[in-house]
Amino acid sequence: MRRQNGNTKTMVFGVKTLVSYVSQFITLYPGDIIATGTPPGVGLGIKPEPIFLKAGQTLKVGVQGLGEQTYKTIAA
Repeated sequence: MRRQNGNTKTMVFGVKTLVSYVSQFITLYPGDIIATGTPPGVGLGIKPEPIFLKAGQTLKVGVQGLGEQTYKTIAA
């Protein structure tokens, strides 16, 4: 089930600004990922009851044309 779907066009700060800012603190290398936050559809905003990830659920993130990464959540 897809909960969120977005792209960089709707971000408050553009990609160039984010890369410039982050690179002030760390060296970025090809393949590095900058996690930029959340597009519309965040679980906290689901009504009437928020939905949160639970241990054992799978989270898939991707960049069109580059590929996907899959994560399995664990208890904190």
